[in-house]
Amino acid sequence: QVQLVESGGGLVQAGGSLRLSCAASGRTFTHYNMGWFRQAPGKERAFVAAISSTGARTYYAEPVKGRFTISRDNAKNTVYLQMNSLKPEDTAVYYCAADQRVYLTTGVAEYDRWGQGTQVTVSS
Repeated sequence: QVQLVESGGGLVQAGGSLRLSCAASGRTFTHYNMGWFRQAPGKERAFVAAISSTGARTYYAEPVKGRFTISRDNAKNTVYLQMNSLKPEDTAVYYCAADQRVYLTTGVAEYDRWGQGTQVTVSS
């Protein structure tokens, strides 16, 4: 099984950029589709983006389309989330997650491995 550790969060001004990384341990990283989720205070965890095990397919939530890019480097067992044109409403704890389904999925309950999260704060 894979274990996940996020990094790269921080404080940034509106309009700025951040790149999150999620490092996976274990030799089965290439078996997993990977997703990014976020949870703002008082809100439920929400889907942000997903990428297939080979990187050939990606999917984004509407609020981040055109601003965020998910990618992965299977040689480094790492998935990334490049976040541009950040807005205050992007402020949340960001989590990466792993799923072994054949198809990409956006459901929190469908991902079975999670990282501990990294805080992203966007100031206005």
